[in-house]
Amino acid sequence: MKNPVIAIGLDAGDPVLIDKWISQGYLKNISKLRQQGAYAHLSNTAKYCGQTTEYAVTEGLWAQFATGCSSEKIGYWDALTYKPENYEIDCNLEFCGYDYQEYAPFYALGEKYKVAVFDVPGTRISQGVNGIQILGWGGHFPSAPSASSPSELLSKIAHQYGENPILYNDTGIWWDKDYVKWLRKALTESVSRRTTICCDLLKQNSWDLYLTVFGEPHTAGHDIYNYSQADHPLYPHLSKNGTVPDPLLETYENIDLGIGKILEQAPEDAYILCFSLHGMGPNYSDVPSAVFLAELLYRYNFPGKVAIAPGNPQVPPPPMTTNPIRNSWLGEMWMKNYEPNPIKRLFRPWTPSKFLYNDQNGLASPYSLLEQSVPFGWMPATWYKPLWPQMKAFALPTFANGHIRINLEGRERDGIVSNSEYENICNELTQILYRLKDARTGKPLVKQVARTRKSATDNDPKHPDSDLIVIWHEHMTDVVDSPDFGRIGPVTLFRAGTHWNRGFFMAKGPGITPGSSLPDAGSVDLAPTILELMGAPIPDYFDGKSLLKIPVNY
Repeated sequence: MKNPVIAIGLDAGDPVLIDKWISQGYLKNISKLRQQGAYAHLSNTAKYCGQTTEYAVTEGLWAQFATGCSSEKIGYWDALTYKPENYEIDCNLEFCGYDYQEYAPFYALGEKYKVAVFDVPGTRISQGVNGIQILGWGGHFPSAPSASSPSELLSKIAHQYGENPILYNDTGIWWDKDYVKWLRKALTESVSRRTTICCDLLKQNSWDLYLTVFGEPHTAGHDIYNYSQADHPLYPHLSKNGTVPDPLLETYENIDLGIGKILEQAPEDAYILCFSLHGMGPNYSDVPSAVFLAELLYRYNFPGKVAIAPGNPQVPPPPMTTNPIRNSWLGEMWMKNYEPNPIKRLFRPWTPSKFLYNDQNGLASPYSLLEQSVPFGWMPATWYKPLWPQMKAFALPTFANGHIRINLEGRERDGIVSNSEYENICNELTQILYRLKDARTGKPLVKQVARTRKSATDNDPKHPDSDLIVIWHEHMTDVVDSPDFGRIGPVTLFRAGTHWNRGFFMAKGPGITPGSSLPDAGSVDLAPTILELMGAPIPDYFDGKSLLKIPVNY
């Protein structure tokens, strides 16, 4: 007799925060689940040219989870796609996510198993699922195209329960108090509607697998972590030293209540799983990847020139910005574009945005890019795009690790780097990156630089678009010093939180020892674990292994 499996994901649910709040008496349902079952820490890696690196890219991890395969096997790494034939960037959800053609989702099990899938990020509708699939009702951007099977089900869900208020709508800024106020209410509404949908879907059938994901921790972590946690440098300013309610804890508490309601509907003999593929902590990666790296490569390619945020490394950095002037982060960053005229530079902070449309220092104005609907026109790394054909190397837009593309002859439309130069440039840039320092602390900024290709002629289509991947140390800064190219910053901080390479898995049910610990694992191990509990066959091509094969007694 098969036992049903109910798997509940928390997208970017952070185990460090959860453990802390459980110890303080919060999150009683998650705490009870952990006490009644087994627990494993999750961390993830990727291999570039055989070199192992830490990996916390949410889109890639959800593809790993769904396929049971590593990123290098499926050839999917990131949501952004770069086109060397025209130097363009694309992020259309219909085409940029993993397509699941070579490797199908693990739950596409055919007629023998009844499966319900609700709002799993980064997935697609699969024809091999006997049951229902609802994707893109809620979740963080980029998630999955909004679709369902049966095709009319998503519209019925939206009509009956309402649309999700935060779907693709977490683009606010931390100094916009109206946005933060709205977001708190929207997160509460999102969790409430999601919980009701989950409970009703669970009751509709005797599912062999019921798989759903709460997307709200991802949105909340990105946007309001700095209102919640003292390890964020803006926390004392925004939280008034902890005297205002914690909006991030509030979101987790609502999710905990939702999990409790779902479990009330669960069959007594069910396996109950709760997991998160990665966590969320202070945002140490967005500014280095989107600002510092792009500007560093500008200065590398154009010696003696600066574009964004020039500073003097001979003096201590000024205080961190806590009261930005502009009503957008792109406005704050474009204001940092170097103006050689001291009079214009003096009045720039008070210049209306409509007068800042002009390109400057060879960079494209973000206001013009957004008018032209250029993908990620708001991101500083994109502003350098008009100069990419002239540069030996440039930074691709990204949210997490830094991405460097070499402008290679025969590969890029206007490539200027020969095959013989490729190796030397990669090595030179690697050393430049390792010399970067946080100007406030003197600590190194770069943890690791990984090569993605064995040589300039290595054209495996499953490689990432980038030639070099930059992994940053996990500490925030707004200003960086390079002994080679001077100071960049200070700049205004961007999103509050970013992905941290820490997740968790907990499971209770028949044969699982309460309070037990499982070996450390990764995202690829969850699919075989779920299939093991379902009594379903585990594909030989999986890179992951079941976590519960030994402790479970059938």
